[in-house]
Amino acid sequence: MSDDENHAPAAGDPSRKRVGSALHSGPRKKATSSNPLVLHGRHFGRTVFALCNYPALLTSGILRLEELQDTPIEDYPADVRREHRVFVELIDSYPGLLDRLTNGEEEDVIHVGEMMGKGASGARGDDTKTLKSAVLEWLVPKGQAVIPPLARNIKSDRGFNHEVTGALLCPAGLDWSNVETKQSLKSGETAVRGDQWPMFLYAGYVYDSEDPWKGLLRSEILIFGFKHIFTSPSSVDREPKATRSGNAYLHGMKTVTKGSLAYVATQVRFSLSSSSVFSRTDTVTDSENFYHSILDLLEDPEESQEVVDLMTWWTRHIFPNSSSSQRSISKNSALAKIREKRAALRERVPASTT
Repeated sequence: MSDDENHAPAAGDPSRKRVGSALHSGPRKKATSSNPLVLHGRHFGRTVFALCNYPALLTSGILRLEELQDTPIEDYPADVRREHRVFVELIDSYPGLLDRLTNGEEEDVIHVGEMMGKGASGARGDDTKTLKSAVLEWLVPKGQAVIPPLARNIKSDRGFNHEVTGALLCPAGLDWSNVETKQSLKSGETAVRGDQWPMFLYAGYVYDSEDPWKGLLRSEILIFGFKHIFTSPSSVDREPKATRSGNAYLHGMKTVTKGSLAYVATQVRFSLSSSSVFSRTDTVTDSENFYHSILDLLEDPEESQEVVDLMTWWTRHIFPNSSSSQRSISKNSALAKIREKRAALRERVPASTT
């Protein structure tokens, strides 16, 4: 696959048929446009799939629609099925996009992909930049100081080079308090892959090896990171509701998505690291592998019950007033009485007809 996130092969290039998985990132391009495609790409990247080659995604997706007339999607490899799900979600989220792509020229497909890619990479860059300093406020309880102090604009002293960030980034199952473990992580002798999840993902930063789902993706620092990105930085210390200036409000977002949770976890992890540039080729942070591993879990059908509970928990924390169907009804309220009466009526009706 090309290293260029926002460029697909030129028209007529025989390699256009298959450009490798589109669900991999390339170099970041800063968004400078208010083009609706760019704006849509910003939100789609944050909430559905962040590390994406959009021209390749659209080009391959359109070609695949033709192939699916003869071959069911179930016959494709897992990575292609995921790529197609992302393609379909992108098409469905932008009215008229499919008609525009199928009826337009190849250059138009590439242009649309470039604009959306520009938005996604621009949003990612903006969030990386603002979280770099914001995360320092969340490392220790309010009123306490990080010792030794951490620089806001320089990251070289973060990661395993600092006691606090090192403890948060330490892979679950390893003991950061162990001197040999700490030194091995700091020196790089122990390489940490993206699928070795850090302690900061767990509530209270406590990992239970007997119950690895316990507290997973429910930590306070993740909640802070989510609010910072989606409901505005100022909402971190306020009531959990989207402000009019927040990204969630601007895009009508009322639930936490799997993609947004994986995105926030990836951004917070990077902000804690000592790496200065977010790059898919960075083998130290291995951010792309980390992002994919979180999504793999959240999209695993065998983990569906735990995932449903997790996503409901998140939506209640971030958007507590967004969906009455996900909130418990207050006891003895008028609504509760109405529901009870309706349930009683339904029970009597079948009984009277037998």
